[in-house]
Formats: sequence, C-alpha cells, structure tokens
Amino acid sequence: MKYAVRHTTTYTYDDAVSDSLGVAYLVPRSLPWQQVASYDVTVTPTPVDSSSDEDYYGNRVTYFQVTERHQQLVVDGVSQVESLTPVHTEEALGRAWEPLRPLREPASRGAWQATDFALASPLVEQVPAAHDYAATSLTPGRAIGEAVTDLMHRVHADFEYDKTATTVTSTVGHILEKRAGVCQDFAHLMLACLRSHGLAVRYVSGYLATTPPPGKERVVGADASHAWVEVWLGEDEWLALDPTNDQWAGDRYVTVAWGRDYGDVPPLKGVIFTEAKRSTMRVSVDVAPVPE
Repeated sequence: MKYAVRHTTTYTYDDAVSDSLGVAYLVPRSLPWQQVASYDVTVTPTPVDSSSDEDYYGNRVTYFQVTERHQQLVVDGVSQVESLTPVHTEEALGRAWEPLRPLREPASRGAWQATDFALASPLVEQVPAAHDYAATSLTPGRAIGEAVTDLMHRVHADFEYDKTATTVTSTVGHILEKRAGVCQDFAHLMLACLRSHGLAVRYVSGYLATTPPPGKERVVGADASHAWVEVWLGEDEWLALDPTNDQWAGDRYVTVAWGRDYGDVPPLKGVIFTEAKRSTMRVSVDVAPVPE
C-alpha cells in the first residue's frame, strides 16, 4: 500500500512567544517492509535555526528554533510511504519464549541491540501486577509468537478504549486499576507485562490508515497518531502487535519511530519563552491511500 501522510500541529497562545525550541518525530523510518519516497517538515514562522539528524535508535529527528515573535506555531510533516506486511518465519515464531530474554541469554545473536528494550523505562515501570497478568500467557515452553499474541488478545478483551480514563502521564499501575485507556496506554501495558518477564519490547509510534464506513467518504485530517509494540524474536527480527485493534501490524501501518516508551518518541516536544497564560493545541492527521 502507498500512502500520503500529513501530520499538522497548530499551537495558539494568548500572548506573544519570543522563543520556541522544538523536537519533532514526524518522518517515517526506512525499513525492509517500508519505503519512504519523500518527506518534508516545515515550521511556521520560519525558524532561525533548524536541522535533521538520527537519534540513538535510528529515528529521524527534526530540531528547530523560532525567535520571531508569534502567537501561533504550525509544524507540518508530509511524507509518501509504501508499506508492506512484514513476513515472519515459522522458526522465529515457534521459538520458546524463555531463551529470548536478552538479559538472561546474552549469547543470543542480536541480543546486544535488544537489551535496552528489556529494561524498565521512565514511563513503563515493571509493576508486580503486570508480571502476574502476563504470566497467564507466558506459560513454560510456549512459542513466543503464540504467547505474545495471546497476551495481546487478552489486553484487547479486558481493557476498554476510553479517552477520558487516562492522561499522557498515567502510569501502568493506573491503567491496570482503571482497566481502560488509549493506544499509548495499551502499548505501555504490553511493555510492562513482557519486560517484567525479561523479554525485549519496543514502543512504536506511527499511523494506522483507516477505512471510512460503507457509503461514506474519507474525512481529511480525521486520522490520528497511533502506538503499538514490537517484540524481539531473536537476531534482527521483531513482531509488531497492536493491542488496541487486536491484530499484528500489516500494510496499513506506517512506522515513524521507536523507543523505550512514549517519552522517547512523541510527535512533538519543546520549550517556549512567553508570558502567555493560556494555549491550545490542534492536531490534524491524514493517511490517504495513493492510487496506483
């Protein structure tokens, strides 16, 4: 599938901003199953300084600074991507999960690059309740593909999608208590569950192309950022699971960045200098199929 992706964020302030510094994760990754034909990130007003680089995990990051006084800041990321459904071998999916713990099996090929994703991270504490919840799926000797997919099914069945249940700073403990949340929360829960058993799992930020109801036209800008997880299968192979939609990630998914948790790869973050008392943020995301 080929997609034209546009992610526009508009900040509005009730007083002038004299200096705005930002970091944006808006450029999709080039991967074996995802080719990026083009991309561009623009900032209005025009930055006095801007650059692009790769971070520690190989994500494309855009840095900018706007010193022109402004009450509105617009960051626009545009790209064209061709996405395929990742293919996994029966051998990789059928391995028992216990040897795929990089902290306990350091001799495994590729374990060194997975180790970071087996550790606790700032937004994903490995609480005992998460360990206990995952134990039902991670039975002794069970195949990794079957075990993590079962956990994904259970999270989807046991937790309600509710935008009002959590905030961007909600903890894993809070999510387990509320039994509700959004895609970011379900991804963090999966991370805590699997990492607490020693598995390496990374947080993935990106987009999911949606299909309008039958007889309805696409609503431009009505899509949203999405989050899911990828579990290490050994060597350089990862299985992408989306607990929000209870499915493996396929060719409708666009991968932008990955890290230890949401804090590593938010679409935008930064610092402003202003005496404004109020501000608003408006986000418009569109993932449109490109005709052949």
